Amino acid sequence: QLQLVESGGGLVQPGGSLRLSCAASGFSLDSYAIGWLRQAPGKEREGVSCISGYDGSVNYADSVKGRFTISRDKAKNTVYLQMNNLKPEDTAVYYCAVEGSMGGRITAIQLMCGPGYECDAWGQGTQVTVSS
Repeated sequence: QLQLVESGGGLVQPGGSLRLSCAASGFSLDSYAIGWLRQAPGKEREGVSCISGYDGSVNYADSVKGRFTISRDKAKNTVYLQMNNLKPEDTAVYYCAVEGSMGGRITAIQLMCGPGYECDAWGQGTQVTVSS
């Protein structure tokens, strides 16, 4: 059974940093694309970043480029999202998800978990609030 557990959310002031973790159990991330997506109240779900379990390639949404970094620890079967210089507009529930139709290769983050790239498993979500 594919299971993902997120942690690391919280309340931070603008300009601050947080690191989110997504731990996988019951399967290896090697054959999956792993993504972080977020949803703010009243807004559509937005892809933030993804990483390939196949070759480690990464992709970011324009809104977070230069501020967020996705990485993977193979030994821990865990993916991280380091978020720096956080802005109030980053406030959302953040989810990690995996998609395995391409053997771990990634597509553009805007497409992940959408039509044709439906995700196989989701975490429970973690709240990130950026406010002074």
